[in-house]
Amino acid sequence: MTRFIHDQFAKDYLEKLLTPYGVVQAPRRVAGEVREIDVWFAPSQQPNSPPEVLGLLGRLATSISIFEPFRNAVSDDEIGDCLLKLLEVRGELRREANRNNTRLSASELPKLWIITPTASNNLLSEFGAIPNQNWLTGMYFMPSYLRSAIVAVHQLPRTTDTLWLRVLGKGNVQKQAIDELESLPVDNPFRAAALELLYNLQRNLQANQIQDEEERELIMRLAPLYQQDRAQAIQEGRQEGRQEGMQQGERLVVENLLRVRFGSLDPQLSAAIDRLLSLPPEEFTPLLLQLSREELLARFGQQNS
Repeated sequence: MTRFIHDQFAKDYLEKLLTPYGVVQAPRRVAGEVREIDVWFAPSQQPNSPPEVLGLLGRLATSISIFEPFRNAVSDDEIGDCLLKLLEVRGELRREANRNNTRLSASELPKLWIITPTASNNLLSEFGAIPNQNWLTGMYFMPSYLRSAIVAVHQLPRTTDTLWLRVLGKGNVQKQAIDELESLPVDNPFRAAALELLYNLQRNLQANQIQDEEERELIMRLAPLYQQDRAQAIQEGRQEGRQEGMQQGERLVVENLLRVRFGSLDPQLSAAIDRLLSLPPEEFTPLLLQLSREELLARFGQQNS
């Protein structure tokens, strides 16, 4: 279940970031056995913003591409499945060209980008994937006929150029990328979209009953960031005189933090929210992060009404 949650996040994330640059299908079905490409991308001739904004990801998106992101280290069988999908798409395109009596150019053939947290030397050698001096560390290219590469996210340099791909990493690599994402200027065209998708990932992981330690740490890492983001929106709502929206925003912040801290929002905790909201955000936020469940109920529970 958690693997599906992370896979869906990766598809949504790539779709959101790449849409300004072309046509995105996530997923896209291919012929043969029932197979689906995670993300199919076809670039626009006149994109809405320069691809340099997305750094290395933008460079990958300058041609027709298949993106196959993996939450865990990709296996040789999974790479084989990716290559099968690539070759089936090629077959579809060639058959269509033959029907139309046209010639298929190399630029019309898709490239395959396999995005994995890491890749062993043995795995890379099995597929003849090697570095290219014109690309960054962590990029491994298969023989040219395949037009395919493995992106080992944990090996990418920690630069702004790789940020948007490192968000798809795991553990400390992903947490570092989230830190960098948070520090971007608020007017960055993709910052808000990426954070919103991360918040959605957080909510889906919270709703899942089975979480590993890494996922629990990710939930906790996103909690204060979510709170800060929402607190800013609440403050903006105050300034614009939107009292009702402000109150709803504050309640969402409190509910979210309680779920992150204690795993669920039971009736006793729910009943304490109104009393918590009688305090300003700068006062109730530290209490939510520091007090135990028992301390919160003793101070804000119904028995003190």
